[in-house]
Amino acid sequence: MSHADFSGLNVSRETQDRLIRYRGLLEKWNPTINLVARSTVADAWTRHFLDSAQLMDLCPAEAGHWVDLGSGGGFPGLVVAILAVEAAPQMRVTLIESDQRKTTFLRTVARDLEITPAIITDRIEAVPPQTADILSARALAPLPRLLEFAARHLAPGGKALLPKGATHMQEISDALAKWRFDVQKYPSRTDPDAVILKIEGLSRV
Repeated sequence: MSHADFSGLNVSRETQDRLIRYRGLLEKWNPTINLVARSTVADAWTRHFLDSAQLMDLCPAEAGHWVDLGSGGGFPGLVVAILAVEAAPQMRVTLIESDQRKTTFLRTVARDLEITPAIITDRIEAVPPQTADILSARALAPLPRLLEFAARHLAPGGKALLPKGATHMQEISDALAKWRFDVQKYPSRTDPDAVILKIEGLSRV
């Protein structure tokens, strides 16, 4: 994949420019903070940017608040915030990350790209309930733990969009011991073994 291959991503020149600048900042900061695995930096368009961008296609048009948990280097939350400028200008985006160095990076990128997500430096379980219409978390925790967070931070009727790898069926099985929920699986466009789980109707057993 070329340095900036936007195939499959129908965005304006301005949005492309923001994504390219974000990639540049990621490459600059990553050796110091380890935002993403070093082995994935060369293929960051596919592994991180496009992998994050595909979540936007599952976002309902009426969603008013997207909350990303454990945002790390900004995937998917900061990519969502960039795409939302154009695709969902009414939607607020909140990123929650406990590592102060990573939130410093996120704030630097947001300022440089002139976007305005809310960025919270705290542990997910310590942040006041966010009443999110959409909740995302990528490579953060097993599904049973993610559903604990979702129960706290989702609005009634909200949906969780959770990218998961090859073990997703086992994680769903484990989660059903404590939770009831509706789940739909969408194949990942960037990894044949991965899916995006769309979870709603969450309640404790």
